[in-house]
Amino acid sequence: MASLFSRTLPTVFALLMALAPAVAAQGTPVRHGGGEASLVVPDLSQVQFGSFDGRSLLMAGLVISALGLVFGLVMYGQLRRMPVHESMREISELIYETCKTYLITQGKFILILEAFIGVVIILYFGVLQHMEASRVGIILLFSLIGIAGSYGVAWFGIRINTFANSRTAFASLRGRPFPLYDIPLKAGMSIGMLLISVELFLMLCILLFIPGAYAGACFIGFAIGESLGAAALRIAGGIFTKIADIGADLMKIVFNIKEDDARNPGVIADCTGDNAGDSVGPSADGFETYGVTGVALISFILLAVQGEAVQVQLLVWIFVMRVLMIVASAASYLINNAVARGRYGTVKR
Repeated sequence: MASLFSRTLPTVFALLMALAPAVAAQGTPVRHGGGEASLVVPDLSQVQFGSFDGRSLLMAGLVISALGLVFGLVMYGQLRRMPVHESMREISELIYETCKTYLITQGKFILILEAFIGVVIILYFGVLQHMEASRVGIILLFSLIGIAGSYGVAWFGIRINTFANSRTAFASLRGRPFPLYDIPLKAGMSIGMLLISVELFLMLCILLFIPGAYAGACFIGFAIGESLGAAALRIAGGIFTKIADIGADLMKIVFNIKEDDARNPGVIADCTGDNAGDSVGPSADGFETYGVTGVALISFILLAVQGEAVQVQLLVWIFVMRVLMIVASAASYLINNAVARGRYGTVKR
């Protein structure tokens, strides 16, 4: 892959550099376009909501997002400390190490893609849209932050899933149904709360701490990065899981054994593929979807709504609703868990 990149990049770069002067010489009038990159976020403190202004409400949302992140990490710690048989732990760790190798390879590939996308960003925003270098640099920086978000969430998802797999298998030996429901749900809540909380925390930081004139560039860069990371992880994860599944199926036929038989040389690759396709991809995809829908809503409000006061009201309302969803998710999980544990925690069937 590295050799292919080293052979291809000079050719692509030379072609783009050859086209750039021709595009710039077409006499295109100087304009400040670029869609979301040129949006200006109004002052959020100019509108009051009862006793609080918009900025104060979103600052409280920042705290709740941080608490949501802590909630997810606490559940991660609880899963990690659950009892598990040593042989089951070894298998889950072997699968995780294989998944880690896959993710490292994917990370290198995504950085290669980002190099190409970075050239396109510079040409589009810098040459065609005549944006200043600082704004183009912000887009590039936040595209890297978006990639890091999608990639980090995907890594966290694969780690907690391999924990939950072995702990659930071990809990099944006791013959109690409740842990088989509780452990997977806990794992799903952990990754879900962490995913949403990290995404919302980053978007609130842009709204609250980045000057309004540069917030649009931050959002579009962030959306580009998380979309790139999620697309690569989602598509490659699907391809990986299919290849591994076919390999295990072929070995099943060759050796006349079951697909998940320990003697099947493709069984670990198959398990890794299942995790790559069903955990890595959806985790990154969920992060990207939540982010780009937020950017789309912000863009719609700033472009379609007249009057800064109304824009602030709608922006604050959207993000307060997102913050309340974190609170509602945590509360509903805790209430449901308490009720389910009380009713089914000791039943045998």
